[in-house]
Amino acid sequence: MVRPEVLEMQPMNVVLVKEALKKIRKRDNDELNFRATRTEEYVNAVAKLKPKEAKELVEALEALQIPRLKPEHIHKIVDTLPLNEKHLKVILQGYTVTVSPESQKKIFEAVAEHLPKKKAAAETA
Repeated sequence: MVRPEVLEMQPMNVVLVKEALKKIRKRDNDELNFRATRTEEYVNAVAKLKPKEAKELVEALEALQIPRLKPEHIHKIVDTLPLNEKHLKVILQGYTVTVSPESQKKIFEAVAEHLPKKKAAAETA
């Protein structure tokens, strides 16, 4: 059996995984193995943003330069799109990171700006 070698490890949000699976599917002539197919089903059901929107949100969150907020935290925020303090605390609970209330407000504002129009309208209603 072939042993794959890990060349690089970097955090990815669900939207990036979806795009990577599309490239793999195209490369392998429309064939994915069992795990990749299941992963593709999951990301299709969960991904809320378009690739351009997700990239813009990641850039916006990185531009905030919030202390101790690493790329893996940013990608998790992009995956879940928290809109209040409670949701953000639940997301970051799995990591050893705390975010000040001022920084939390900045995160919420950035997320709200990049929400899909339909979801943003539903959240404010």
